[in-house]
Amino acid sequence: MVAALSGIWLFRRSVDPLEAQKSLDAGERQLKATHYAEAILSFDHALALKSDLVKAYQLRGRANLALVQLEPAIRDFSKVIQLRPDSAEAFVDRAAARLGQQDYQGVIADCGEALTRDSRLALSYNMRGIALRETGSPQKALQDFNRAVELAPNESSYFQRAATYQLIGEHKMAIADLDEVIALFPGSPTGYLARAKSRAAIGDLTGARSDREAGRILEGR
Repeated sequence: MVAALSGIWLFRRSVDPLEAQKSLDAGERQLKATHYAEAILSFDHALALKSDLVKAYQLRGRANLALVQLEPAIRDFSKVIQLRPDSAEAFVDRAAARLGQQDYQGVIADCGEALTRDSRLALSYNMRGIALRETGSPQKALQDFNRAVELAPNESSYFQRAATYQLIGEHKMAIADLDEVIALFPGSPTGYLARAKSRAAIGDLTGARSDREAGRILEGR
């Protein structure tokens, strides 16, 4: 009887990691297909079978983040950090969840940790820049946005820097960045409406009116 029970126990020990991996793989497929709730259930099952699956915590956190379930997301990313404290990605992920909570000091801290591990993470500079701007440090924010634009000149980095220039009254600089936003995404109303604000501020009322009209047309499409 003891031998039989031992055999069953050893069999389960060998099967559970395989089943956990199957559930992890299924969850990853569901996450890619944006079936977030189903993905979370798969990751739950994987972790019930094997509680130290770092990737399952990471991906479940991202699924929770996509569903704006911020506290569960933060718990998952914190678990990843506990298991893999060298993971820059985990700090970036947790910063994104904390940004959703408007926990700006938490964002600044997590982005700082991420950047000590990988100094080329453009998203960390971008999120920390937002947090610095929201806590009253626009000049420091600009330093981060400059680095974000240098590393990843995309719509978000240009737009956030433009918003910071607008905040400190540097509207010509804002317009230059918003030109880039519009060049990258001409079908989005956001760049036109933001540029209208800066054009009006420097007295270009015709340009501001044209941008507002373009933005409204795109909004109504």
